Amino acid sequence: QVQLVESGGGLVQPGGSLRLSCEASLSVFSIYAMGWYRQAPGKQRELVATITSGGSTNYADSVKGRFTISRDNAKKTVYLQMNSLKAEDTAVYYCNARNVISQNTYWGQGTQVTVSP
Repeated sequence: QVQLVESGGGLVQPGGSLRLSCEASLSVFSIYAMGWYRQAPGKQRELVATITSGGSTNYADSVKGRFTISRDNAKKTVYLQMNSLKAEDTAVYYCNARNVISQNTYWGQGTQVTVSP
C-alpha cells in the first residue's frame, strides 16, 4: 500500500519560512514524478510545484522565486522550501506522486500551513 506522509506544516508569520517534507513508501521512488499542491478554504486544489525523477522542476507563477521543490531519491522524500510566505499561501498542502509509466497517482493526507501575524 502506497503511503505519502507529509510533515512540516504549521503557523508562521508573513515573511517567514517553512519546509515541508513528504516521505513516500514507494518501491521504486525514481519512477515517480513528485509534486506539491494546495487547497485554500473555498477554493479548488491547485498546483504549487512539481519535480521529475531527473530533477526538472515546474512552479506556479504565484510561488516562483519564493518556493523551492527538491527530492532525495535515496530517502524517498520530496521537500518544499517556502520562503517569504504570504497570507495567501495559507492552505492545506498535499504531496502527490505520479508513476510516469502507469500514470497511477497517489496523494498524501495534507498538512496545514497558516500564514498570519
